[in-house]
Amino acid sequence: MANPATHDAAQAISLNAIDIMLNASGVVQLVLFLLISFSVLTWAIILFKWRTLSKCTGSSEAFLETFWSGKSMDGIYTEAKRHPHATVARVYQAGYLELQRLMDKERQKSGKTDTGWVVTPHSSMENLERALQRTCRNEYLRLERSLPFLATTGSTAPFIGLFGTVWGIMNAFQNIGAQGGASLATVAPGIAEALIATAVGLVCAIPAVMGYNFYIHRVRGLRSQMENFAADFLNIVKRNFVSA
Repeated sequence: MANPATHDAAQAISLNAIDIMLNASGVVQLVLFLLISFSVLTWAIILFKWRTLSKCTGSSEAFLETFWSGKSMDGIYTEAKRHPHATVARVYQAGYLELQRLMDKERQKSGKTDTGWVVTPHSSMENLERALQRTCRNEYLRLERSLPFLATTGSTAPFIGLFGTVWGIMNAFQNIGAQGGASLATVAPGIAEALIATAVGLVCAIPAVMGYNFYIHRVRGLRSQMENFAADFLNIVKRNFVSA
């Protein structure tokens, strides 16, 4: 006849990861639920950012080709509306509208009634520069949205998993004390749920850290592209539409 202790040990050892999660203590199950929720949100953000930044990069490159093609500013403004995902297109639209506002103000001062381009004073360029900087900053914040969640998940998930690990080990020692022995059947369940909490914490944290580092690099590249474009646009305006 088989030894009951040996049978219990074999049953405990045969538990797979799903069984361990389902049979874990309430605190460890709560930890696992939080980590799995974080993991789902992390992958959703990673996939969403991949789609968003890919569209942004492609549209920005297409708009820059249009911008440097030699078309008129009015024509470029019309083309900018066809690139809703391009950050540089939004920067151009903001600069174009601000320049139009400054020119309308200058026409009112000079009494002109035509709608053509007029020369604006150099002092007005501060308003244009602020409009470009404000748009660049807003676009950067929009691109960076949701990335702090990846950073937070990457830094906290291992510690949440570690908390589940500590709790599982505490349960294992409590079972040892309650049963007055340290058999495999007594220790294995608590150690198993402790280790699964650590594993899930790492599985949650690693993609989050990698995703954050990858996308923050791409976002900073797009930010540099916007800032360089804003400087080029401002130089073109000063060269062609500003009086000394």
